[in-house]
Amino acid sequence: MRYAEAGVDISRAEQAKERIRRMASRTFTRGVVGGIGAFGGLFALDVKRWHEPVLVSSTDGVGTKLKIAAATGIHSTVGGDLVNHCVNDILTLGAEPLFFLDYLALGRMDPDVVEQLVDGITRACHQADCALVGGETAELPDTYAPGEYDLAGFIVGAVDRERLVEGRDIKAGDRLIGLPSTGLHTNGYSLARGIVFDKLGLKVDSFVPEVGDTVAGALLRTHRSYLHCVRALLERRLVKGMAHITGGGIPGNLSRILPERTGARIDRDSWTVPSLFTFLQAAGGVPRDEMFRAFNMGIGLILACAAADADLAMGILKDQGEDPKPIGEIVSGNREVEL
Repeated sequence: MRYAEAGVDISRAEQAKERIRRMASRTFTRGVVGGIGAFGGLFALDVKRWHEPVLVSSTDGVGTKLKIAAATGIHSTVGGDLVNHCVNDILTLGAEPLFFLDYLALGRMDPDVVEQLVDGITRACHQADCALVGGETAELPDTYAPGEYDLAGFIVGAVDRERLVEGRDIKAGDRLIGLPSTGLHTNGYSLARGIVFDKLGLKVDSFVPEVGDTVAGALLRTHRSYLHCVRALLERRLVKGMAHITGGGIPGNLSRILPERTGARIDRDSWTVPSLFTFLQAAGGVPRDEMFRAFNMGIGLILACAAADADLAMGILKDQGEDPKPIGEIVSGNREVEL
């Protein structure tokens, strides 16, 4: 019996890995030592760049958004979702990305699908000046059905200890600024799929007038990165804390950066909730509070700034083409978020 008869085709895996090597090399920065293919990725930290560098790491996946990609055959966007999600996570601590590793597990190795996925990863890494230094590609026929796969990633960045953004100085009276999302990002897809496919019976190519797009077009919008627009604020030390609005929505994520004896008050009417969310709420009969726990509701990143710095921060963001919203303030409390 050969390995291929058990469902694992080594030759297809080698084809995929060769394509990965070529694409990953496009992301290499000065810190990369060697290339792709060793048992570990090598990266030399330029210690002259930081006074006292602190390494910041994060890992995440794309979740059931992958099922939308598999159903459409469009695999080029979810790689960007993965990288940008991880970039945003370490950005909340003030870190610049250094290198990235991915993990891809498939029911059946398809070099064309792998190439699309890794192409999305490498493009997002390049935009973030982050090197793809390695990863793992596994064919698991007994775990995933043909056409199904899982995608996860691990990122490492760095920041000077004195420039860490940890939220410790947040206090009552500070202002909260929201930056818009580009859709669901990578959270809430189990609920969204239940509404769109199970309850409404729509297909991925169905046009949704309320949203002005197809189901696939609306649900595959790439999870955006906030790295470039926030850098200017970090350089001027205008940000006290940042919350990446992922699983748990605004209440679950904003509370993570609040110090003891503080809370947050959010004005729900301070921004216009995008039509995708209002459509899902109406079609699914989802309670408003549940919507804010399951989805980002159009706000992908929240910044906490001193009241005296809020207008300056807003102006800098607008100069970069952003549409920041003053969505609330810090109040006295016990880390609760009022919506």
